[in-house]
Amino acid sequence: MRRSTALLVSTFGFVAFYVGAVGVLGTTPETTDSGTLVRTWFGDHGSQVQFWLLFSTFALVAFAVYAAIVRNALPAPHRDVFLIGAIALIAETAAQGWVWGGLALHPSGLAPATARTLLDVASFWGPLLTGATITMLAPVALLAFQRRAGLPLWLGVVSAVAIVEQGIETVTIFGRRGFTAPGGPMNLFLGGGLVTVAIVCLGVVLARSMPAEGNEAGSRQP
Repeated sequence: MRRSTALLVSTFGFVAFYVGAVGVLGTTPETTDSGTLVRTWFGDHGSQVQFWLLFSTFALVAFAVYAAIVRNALPAPHRDVFLIGAIALIAETAAQGWVWGGLALHPSGLAPATARTLLDVASFWGPLLTGATITMLAPVALLAFQRRAGLPLWLGVVSAVAIVEQGIETVTIFGRRGFTAPGGPMNLFLGGGLVTVAIVCLGVVLARSMPAEGNEAGSRQP
C-alpha cells in the first residue's frame, strides 16, 4: 500500500472509530451526579462502555499509524515534537480507558464514593489532553506559517485555531459543572471537534503532497 493511501486510510479510520466510540457511549454521568448515580449508570451501561473501549482501541491503532506517517513527512525537530504529543495522546487515552473499563466490569460491587472518585480521575483526561494536542499541532502550525514541508497557510490557520481553543480549554482544570467541567462538553465536543478537524486536514494535505512510489524511488537514483 502506498504511504499516501495508508495515511488517508488511517486518518479516516481514526475518525470513524472515534465517532463510533462517542456515539455508542451516549450520555455520560455529570460531574454533579452523586456516587450512587454514577454506580447505577455504569451498571446500566456496562456493555456500551465495553463497545466504547473496543472502538477506542482501534481508533488508537489507526492514530498510531497516522502519527508515524505524519512524523516521517515533517522535518526535524518538528517531527519529534509532533510525535511526542501523539504518543502522549495515545497514553493518556489508554489510561482513561482502563478506568472506565474497570468501572464497568463489576459496578454492583462499587462503593458510591469509590465510583465517583474514579470517574473524577478519568474525567481529567480532557483537561490534561490539551497539553498533548498543543504539542502535536504547534509544529504543524509553525511549519505552515513558514510555508515549509509543503504545508499551506490555511492549514496553519486551522491548526492555530485549534491550538488557541486548546489553550483556553485548560480552564476545565478548574471547572466544576456544565460546559467547562472536566471531561465535559468543552473537552469532548468543542475541543475534540476542532482537533479532529486539524488532524484530518493535516492527513489529507500530506497524503495529496506525497509523490507516487515510482517517482519517489526514481528521485533517489543518481
